[in-house]
Amino acid sequence: MKKAIILDLDNTIYPVSSIADHLFNELFNFLDQHIAGEGIEHINKAKEDLKRIPYQKVADKYQFSDLVKNKGLELLNNIEYNRPMQPFDDYKHIRETKITKFLVTTGFTKLQWSKVKMLNIEADFEAIHIVDPELSRLTKKDIFASILEKYDYKPEDVLIIGDDPESEIKAASELGIDTFLYDPENKHPNARVTYRSQNLKDAAAIVA
Repeated sequence: MKKAIILDLDNTIYPVSSIADHLFNELFNFLDQHIAGEGIEHINKAKEDLKRIPYQKVADKYQFSDLVKNKGLELLNNIEYNRPMQPFDDYKHIRETKITKFLVTTGFTKLQWSKVKMLNIEADFEAIHIVDPELSRLTKKDIFASILEKYDYKPEDVLIIGDDPESEIKAASELGIDTFLYDPENKHPNARVTYRSQNLKDAAAIVA
C-alpha cells in the first residue's frame, strides 16, 4: 500500500510541446542566430531536447559556447509563462486520487512556479520542490531522499511518476523506490521501470 506519490511536472502533468513555441521563442531565435554554423539538423535536435531536458544539460550536450550558454541562461532565468495552460486529460485521475502527493521538478525557479500557477495545481500537493541547478547542487535524488526522511516513509511506501528514464526514474530506482514511467508516445520501450503506461489512470489505480 503506497502512502505517497511524487510526480514530475514537464511532460508528466502537461505537454511541454503545448507551450514550447511561446515559451522558447526568444531563446530559439537566439540559437538560430548563434549556432547556425552547426547546421539546421543540429539546431532542431537541440530545440527538441529543450522540450524535455534541462537547459544546462542541452547546452553541454550540444557544446554551446560559453557566450551562448550564458546568454541562454540569462534569457530563461528571467522568464515566466503567463498564458493559459492545461494538464494532460488523464492527470485528472491523479488529482482525484486520495493520496499524499509531492511535486519535484527541475528547472528555473521563477519559470517552474509560473507553470504551476497557470496549471492551477498547487493545491494538489503536500509540497512542491523545484530543483534549480543555478541555485543549488541538490538533485532530484536528494529531494526524494529528503521526502522519505521528513515524512518517515520507507522506499516501498512511495511511487515516483515521471516521463524521463534518465532523470526522476533513475533517481528513484537508485533509492529503491518503485517507478511509473508515463510514456504516452512509447518513446522508451526498453527503459527499466517498475510500471509503465500510456495513461496516468493506470498510475492512479496502483495507489488507489
